[in-house]
Amino acid sequence: QVHLVESGGGLVQAGGSLRLSCAASERTFSSLAMGWFRQRPGKEREFVVVIRRSGGSTVFADSVKGRFTISRDNAKNTVYLQMNSLKPEDTAVYYCAAGPTYGTSERDYDSWSQGTQVTVSS
Repeated sequence: QVHLVESGGGLVQAGGSLRLSCAASERTFSSLAMGWFRQRPGKEREFVVVIRRSGGSTVFADSVKGRFTISRDNAKNTVYLQMNSLKPEDTAVYYCAAGPTYGTSERDYDSWSQGTQVTVSS
């Protein structure tokens, strides 16, 4: 497993932007797919986006497509989630995850961050 540390959450007004970062402790970072998930109040945790280990491919949930982008810097063992045009319904605890499989299910990941709160006010 990989130790993941997130940063960048906070409070933002609707229409604003935030960038989340997730730093991994292991040099094996470049061999792992990285995903972002979120858990909205009263909801199950849900998939947001995944990026392939090379950074060459991504899959986005429909709810964030066109507003969120993901990138990774394998030299820094860090993945980023840029969130633009934020909506109140994006309010959630956001988690990054690492795993060997480029997938959209929680089962594809075996390492998780502690989570960071993102609150979007209307």
